[in-house]
Amino acid sequence: MAKTASPTRQIALPLVTRAAGEAQRIVVGNANAHVIDALRDPAGWPFNSAVLTGPARSGKTLIGRWAAAQGIDVIDGADRQDETRLFHRWNASQQGGSKAGEPLLMIADEQPWEIALPDLASRLGGSLQLEIGEPDDEMAAQLIEGFAEQRALSLADGAAEYLVPRTERSFADLEALVAMIDRISLERQSAATMSVWRAALEALQGPEQQKLL
Repeated sequence: MAKTASPTRQIALPLVTRAAGEAQRIVVGNANAHVIDALRDPAGWPFNSAVLTGPARSGKTLIGRWAAAQGIDVIDGADRQDETRLFHRWNASQQGGSKAGEPLLMIADEQPWEIALPDLASRLGGSLQLEIGEPDDEMAAQLIEGFAEQRALSLADGAAEYLVPRTERSFADLEALVAMIDRISLERQSAATMSVWRAALEALQGPEQQKLL
């Protein structure tokens, strides 16, 4: 039986704005609540540093921007950068470095992050390891609503309840589903109601999805 998740909540990110001027939001639920809690209290990080990984489209960059606004030194896409440079940045965050006392967060897309430089691997191995998981049903419903909000897409009542049991449970799949609903709604010049939801599910998951509709 799945564990009961803590209530889903959202964090406003005033540095990341949509065209309409409204701040985007990170949905915080079972998959990432522990990450947000850890970023709120960097004083407890071992070696004053942390490593964040997670699935594609799981909001790592947005979380990093929020963390940077809290005074954390953030390196996004760390797994694509020169490892010697990262090693020097890690050293700088320790006592005596140019950034001594400033918490350091490295964000990597690769899971697991395979580090070739032994010195860097040993340093980051002792850092706080944070990993975003996959969303549960409650969080998936909130993500559907959040992705729709970002697109200024109005979903008819009951959308999340209908879609969540019928789609894959990942950040990327949920985002792709909302994008497809938006596309079909625009092509048909109709509201995003159940007929559009069905068409989006079939477009992404194939005709066999009809058995669940």
